Amino acid sequence: MKKIALTIMAVMTTLGLFAQEGRDTSYWKRNGDFTLNFSQVSFSNWAAGGKNSVSGVALYNYAANYLKDRLAWDNSLNLGYGLLKEGSGSMIKSEDKLEFSSKAGYKMAPESKWFYSGLLNFRTQFANGYKYPDTDNKISTLFAPAYLSFALGADYKPSDKFSLFLSPLGSKFTFVMDDELSSIGAFGVDRGKKFRAEMGGTLKSELKLPLMTNVDMVTALGLFSNYLHNPQNIDVNWDFRINMKINKYLSANLITNMIYDDDIAIDGKNSLVQFKQLFGAGFSYKF
Repeated sequence: MKKIALTIMAVMTTLGLFAQEGRDTSYWKRNGDFTLNFSQVSFSNWAAGGKNSVSGVALYNYAANYLKDRLAWDNSLNLGYGLLKEGSGSMIKSEDKLEFSSKAGYKMAPESKWFYSGLLNFRTQFANGYKYPDTDNKISTLFAPAYLSFALGADYKPSDKFSLFLSPLGSKFTFVMDDELSSIGAFGVDRGKKFRAEMGGTLKSELKLPLMTNVDMVTALGLFSNYLHNPQNIDVNWDFRINMKINKYLSANLITNMIYDDDIAIDGKNSLVQFKQLFGAGFSYKF
């Protein structure tokens, strides 16, 4: 819990620092949302059968973007955590995400839509993950894995709804800071090692669109090719989210995440596509 608290404090402190622009804040555009989805199913003498269940998921998204003259700086923080309990079984994790991204750019020309840019991205999780129903042997935890990426390249931003970042010079670091997971070579690191470094090309695109009244879509695609090891096996991280606003404080969300990383073994097999889908309705607040 101490590690989790320190991580949250560090990230939020960073956001607080970059969101300050002296006395003049007119060049900053900030927005965020907090969502709490909840579902519950209960049966009593139900002839068709079933199992009682209760679940809850909390989601927090925040963005602080700066634009002045030819300088742009986009920052985002995405957090998610959820729990599920079925019948008399143990509480299990249904969502766990911590991601911070920062991209700084300088326009190639005063009226250009292209920027010279640098990108930093960090991803990890909050709590232990297990291959349920086995809760004695964790398969992931805070900073195991953690992914840190740096890249230098060009960013195409025709509007605040779309961006395409391309980099021929990028790096990706995979961290496994847990001794048990490190000793078995989890998440592609060598056995006993705490991190793995890769160098390659990076692509990251983001798209935000209103689909209809009170319904909008946000999607982000990240690709990475390791120049030095199987460059044809491109790492993929694709997030997709649809937000459906019911009223000021109620909303529904459809969230999917697809990951492909040939270096990660699942049940002893590589080259497997990971896919997660979440749909829920509940309290939502935008700011």
